[in-house]
Amino acid sequence: MSDEDKSQKTEQPTPKRLDEARKKGNVARSPELAAAAVTLAAGGTMVLFGGSFGAQLGAMMADGLSITRAELADPLGGIGIFRDLMLWSLMATAPVLAVTFLVALVAPMSLGGWNFSAEALTPKLERISPLAGFKRMFSIRSLVELCKSVAKFALVAIAAIIVLWSQAATLEGLASESVRGGIGHALQITGVALLIMTMALVLIAVVDVPYQLWSHKRELKMSLEEVRRELRESEGAPEIRARVQSIQQQMAQRRMMQDVPTATVVITNPQHYAVALRYDEARSRAPIVVAKGADEVAAKIRELATEHRVPLVEAPPLARVLFRAVDIGTEIPSALYMAVAQILSYVIQLRTAVQSGVEPPEKPVVDPEIEQLDRQRLS
Repeated sequence: MSDEDKSQKTEQPTPKRLDEARKKGNVARSPELAAAAVTLAAGGTMVLFGGSFGAQLGAMMADGLSITRAELADPLGGIGIFRDLMLWSLMATAPVLAVTFLVALVAPMSLGGWNFSAEALTPKLERISPLAGFKRMFSIRSLVELCKSVAKFALVAIAAIIVLWSQAATLEGLASESVRGGIGHALQITGVALLIMTMALVLIAVVDVPYQLWSHKRELKMSLEEVRRELRESEGAPEIRARVQSIQQQMAQRRMMQDVPTATVVITNPQHYAVALRYDEARSRAPIVVAKGADEVAAKIRELATEHRVPLVEAPPLARVLFRAVDIGTEIPSALYMAVAQILSYVIQLRTAVQSGVEPPEKPVVDPEIEQLDRQRLS
């Protein structure tokens, strides 16, 4: 990647970019953290169980050197002895092996989590390209790794010198101890030495972990054009989004029109607005807005209402406030109960008058001040 390309990548990686990188096996890892954790686990186990290890290894050595004449004469006897000694040594060192194996699995996951990527195993020509390898050798990452290796060598060497200097008398005294006791004591000293040297590795890991996190984020940074392109890919092109929204509006309008024949009353402006209400005492506490519209949609609602003999009532202030402040499929707010009750009462009286053949009632007059109510005051 050229310097110009790098300078353009100023945006933090998006969640989608991070997820794609993870699928490719590109996650933040710190080898120094894993090395420090494994060394610390091995040293701690040897300090805790060094005496037991020494006793078992001493007994194994004594048993291995105690060979009978019959075993020497048996051509296959040496194979059996070797097999027994290997099993014995494996059992003796099993705690150290188990602990270090477990830590070696868990330590890397503490930074990047568990991640298996089949794509990372796919062979790529760039991995064996001499030119790509040459570029990696002289990259900033290689320089950082070189500095870490030098610092690791220096710190571990200093820690080793300190251990040898402080334990010189103890190491000389091992010669005067019994074989089994000396082996156990030597293992404990080795464990202490590992713990001290681990402190040097921990210092490097403390610096390396933040660097790896920063480097991983920096590597995945995006340019503004990449962010825009990802947004377009995730949301679709403007033309497609507009088409989808248009289709969704058409579907919603068709569903709304299907509910108009079930309405109890349609309140009109009379020309510009139309709001269809349905009231069912058994199913709802208050009337529900099942359809509403303006201009052409309002005309279609009035046409369907007339076709299915749904009463049309002119109440301009109420129609306007219902259209503006109440969503389709919701109950009317309590502030509109009185006005809507006037309309429903009129519809019932009108239906009774038609059936009885008497003079129809007068149309209700809705308080014009009701139009001043907005969505916030009605909620």
